[in-house]
Amino acid sequence: MGKRKEIGVLLLADFISICLAWVIYYYVRVRSGWIDMSVEPELAVPMLFVYGYWVVVFWLVGLYRSWYASSRFDELALLFKTVTFGCLFLFFAVFVDDQGSSVSVSSRLLILLYWAIVLATTSLGRMGVRSIQRNMLIAGIGVHRTLIAGGAERARELYARVQEYPALGYRVVGFAGLDRRWTDSGAPEAPVLGSVDDLHTLIPRHEVREVLIALDSSDHDRLLDVIAQCNGHKVSLKIVPDLYDIISGQARTNAIYGFPLIEISPQLLSPWEAAVKRTMDVGVAGITLVLGIPLWLLIGLAIRLESPGPALYRQRRVGKDGTEFQIFKFRSMRQDAERGGAQWARKRDPRVTRVGRFLRNTHLDEIPQVINVLKGEMSLVGPRPERPEFVEKLAVDIPLYLRRLKVRPGVTGWAQVKHKYDESIEDVRKKVEYDLYYIENMSLRMDMKIILSTVYHTVLGKGH
Repeated sequence: MGKRKEIGVLLLADFISICLAWVIYYYVRVRSGWIDMSVEPELAVPMLFVYGYWVVVFWLVGLYRSWYASSRFDELALLFKTVTFGCLFLFFAVFVDDQGSSVSVSSRLLILLYWAIVLATTSLGRMGVRSIQRNMLIAGIGVHRTLIAGGAERARELYARVQEYPALGYRVVGFAGLDRRWTDSGAPEAPVLGSVDDLHTLIPRHEVREVLIALDSSDHDRLLDVIAQCNGHKVSLKIVPDLYDIISGQARTNAIYGFPLIEISPQLLSPWEAAVKRTMDVGVAGITLVLGIPLWLLIGLAIRLESPGPALYRQRRVGKDGTEFQIFKFRSMRQDAERGGAQWARKRDPRVTRVGRFLRNTHLDEIPQVINVLKGEMSLVGPRPERPEFVEKLAVDIPLYLRRLKVRPGVTGWAQVKHKYDESIEDVRKKVEYDLYYIENMSLRMDMKIILSTVYHTVLGKGH
């Protein structure tokens, strides 16, 4: 089933499970006679509030992300931890609410009973959904169109193993060999579609959603080529375990039914971290935009007085998943700075005005990008967005360059606090290394470190 349908089914299953748990708990607490109550509480309204509470908690920990052909035990383990911590929060909320009242301790201990009930009902509901989903995959319903890329022998071995586990949900549509000489796949239902150099055209042509990589551990360069070919396409990449050392830090093990595969570029942030990151982006951007209005007006006036042209500068940039948008900046160069076409910035660039040099050293030229942040085109922290004409060239020259497009670009980033302006292709290569390090280690802690480093560089006038 599609992602939206899967989420819809899970929401329905959780609604039934959570409401059933509440009804059982209500009748034990209210109708059993164990606890004396002067007024009988309502059933329906609190039940709906509790359901909303659990939906938010489940979403924040990632229980509504796609679990396509993933381990049911892992989902149960996450569910156990989530329900436990969720009930602890409820316990303390009830404890605080009961302070100053004559409610007995035994009523609060009923939270333990509720914990057991809700864990049992939600677990049964989730396992029911996953069992149905598994049976559908075995029957060939909802399977992912899959392509195996690699050498002939390794690819055949991987194909044979995939066929042993239909519950994985992989429907192999064909092979992509290391070269165009391999024509016999050894599997009549899965032909050789081309070589790994053709992946960028094979994926959309055959509507591929999964690419399984079957390479020898010595094929380091070929692995990078395959990943680069798949960048820009909405496909999941998985490799056999003995290649893990090549991309250590970029992968997550996914072992089901004793069939281990390693996922490349898994979900980078948990849902709650992504929500906090976005909330922080909007909050800081909004405050900066409103409170800084007097300073922004002064900067705009200074730019106009020194050189003709608008104070704000707009330029096309490439954002998340290759989407283009217009970035806003305070103009720091002469209006005709790129009359001859796009150029790299240079040290002591003569095109930069005196006001512009001050703005660049203090990062103030980047401030209008809070508008892009509020629009959702950028984040406070992330890889800097590049111009479309440069992206096309850099994607060819630098392996894994397009991996930067997996995340929302930022006003500042790890590369900006660690390296200087891009003056050459070598500077870009170095910055890509920093960007990939950031992507592989994305966290709220990392974002705070970059923001504080940016403030430090801004105060000292060492902006890049």
